[in-house]
Amino acid sequence: MATADEQIRVTGRVKRHLDRRRRSGESYNDVLERLLSKRCDDGFDDGFGLLSDEQADRIREAGERAKTERKGRTRWLGEDR
Repeated sequence: MATADEQIRVTGRVKRHLDRRRRSGESYNDVLERLLSKRCDDGFDDGFGLLSDEQADRIREAGERAKTERKGRTRWLGEDR
């Protein structure tokens, strides 16, 4: 493990966030490097697998309901009144 070249100040909330993600034997620098490299490596598949099947189904159904309602409003607005 190398000695610190720089010091950074973080809030207690950020330190607790890092503590929760810190693996056995990892320094804070290790945690930050791992988290930052993961963020930088993320790409097209960001977010895939974050939702449960039930959550995804609810979102999909809400989208379909909204689409149906929009079509209904569009038809209603297009009718001669």
